[in-house]
Amino acid sequence: DGAIMITASHNPGPDNGFKLMRGKASFFGKDIQALADLIEEGAGSGAAATATADGALTEVDLAADYIAAVRAASRLPGTDVRFVIDAGNGAAGPLGLRTLQALGFAPDALFCDMDGLFPNHHPDPTVPENLAALRARVLATGASLGIAWDGDGDRIGVVDERGEVLWGDKLLILFARSLLAERPGSAVLGEVKCSETLYADIAARGGRPILWKTGHSLIKTRMKEEGALLAGEMSGHMFFADRWFGFDDAVYASVRLLEIVAAARRPIGELLADVPETFATPEIRVDCPDSVKFEVVRRVTEHFRRVRPVVDIDGARIDFGGGAWGLCRASNTGPLLVLRFEARSVADRDAVRAEVEAVVSAAVRDSLAAAVP
Repeated sequence: DGAIMITASHNPGPDNGFKLMRGKASFFGKDIQALADLIEEGAGSGAAATATADGALTEVDLAADYIAAVRAASRLPGTDVRFVIDAGNGAAGPLGLRTLQALGFAPDALFCDMDGLFPNHHPDPTVPENLAALRARVLATGASLGIAWDGDGDRIGVVDERGEVLWGDKLLILFARSLLAERPGSAVLGEVKCSETLYADIAARGGRPILWKTGHSLIKTRMKEEGALLAGEMSGHMFFADRWFGFDDAVYASVRLLEIVAAARRPIGELLADVPETFATPEIRVDCPDSVKFEVVRRVTEHFRRVRPVVDIDGARIDFGGGAWGLCRASNTGPLLVLRFEARSVADRDAVRAEVEAVVSAAVRDSLAAAVP
């Protein structure tokens, strides 16, 4: 009837949270608020809901079933790819490593034992500093690529043979090309932080690109509505619905990536050499209280809409023309604003960044001032 996962890998180590499902559907947004209201209502009246029948607790080891499912959904042309895995001492390490070994791979493993204190680095592959050990090992060993998993195993990070980070939109280009070769015309979802090159590449290969909101539950829901077979986010969430179950699984995404590399028999960096060069920032996170972050985004949207095209499905994605754009959105997972900028030259990117950041700073200042009684 439902499921609960205790997690919060986007957040600092001491934080915990729940990922909820009702049947096969995500449980989020207004549903969570309604549940909170119900709990508070019961607690306030002294009539908190209680079970009407005895329940049962059964512990089940699903490891063997999971490995079998991954094997059945894989099409590996070979397992001689040399690569490094960095699990960051997160929960995915033991089972993920066991899965890859069961498929015949022999990865060079870093930090694959679980330790919630994260003694080596925080398991967030969107932070470049957290990939330092992985990059160093790839370069030292001559591996074809390096793969990082986040704390709860639903996000993947990748570095190529040169130690260069491949962000989520570049990974999604690889996955989309592979999918569209087999399933032409398929819909592929990206999110508002992804590069323009992603959407252009999907369209050029006969796919149907869809730009959508950031967020695990939002992406899953939109995938079902559109009948999309693939989706991805900059943060490394990759959702496969062609041979997998439509949810974000970093271990399975790793296997799909290894399929591509093994079949091509070329370094992963070469597989993306034909993607037009752009100059993009990583995600830039700006502290901003939850109480005003959406007001800040509203002010930024209002400012730029007077002078430039703005996509506002999730924050403000401002089109500066010539392939240049800037983004300001409110984080779904913390008291933050998320910014990103891209252009075809460093100078243009930096100019866009300076203009947007100036407007954001003013919007933060004015929103905080307006919030004071």
